Amino acid sequence: MSSRESESPPLPPYSYVPGGRWPHPTGSPLGHLYDRPPEHTPPIEGDAWPESKAYLRGVALFNAGYYWEAHEAWEALWHAHERRGPTATVLKGLIKLAAAGVKIREGRVAGARTHARRAAEHFADAMAEAGPHQLGLDLTQWIKHAETIACDPPDDPGRPETAVHEVFPFRVEPRFPA
Repeated sequence: MSSRESESPPLPPYSYVPGGRWPHPTGSPLGHLYDRPPEHTPPIEGDAWPESKAYLRGVALFNAGYYWEAHEAWEALWHAHERRGPTATVLKGLIKLAAAGVKIREGRVAGARTHARRAAEHFADAMAEAGPHQLGLDLTQWIKHAETIACDPPDDPGRPETAVHEVFPFRVEPRFPA
């Protein structure tokens, strides 16, 4: 285990799905983040995404099936970037893809399609503005992932009483281009 992994907080006890059996993380006194003040989220400077705790936390959450929580982590970072510029646009694409995961968990296929389509558009916009490799991601590949979800959203493989499960057949694996 790397020192960065040992510093990251544990995963939540459940992944929030609106209308599901688990309490809202911040809005319910039973939520796992209730009454916790928001952490300061600094923007990512240049290619320093490996140093961004918020970005990497969103990656870890997304990959483990915590789509609402990944959305929240990346949204704080999107706000830190003042919601503009290519980094913010990539983050918005990731936020929309995480929202598609939530919609799949809710059983709302049309919502999943809409969010995935918007994710593909955000990735394409960021690529047009600053090139195909941003935040350690190959945006060409992420456009394909999002378009695939928009055209053919996966079924939710888990049972409603399951606290968390993954719905996407891919993982976010940022790395520097070769």
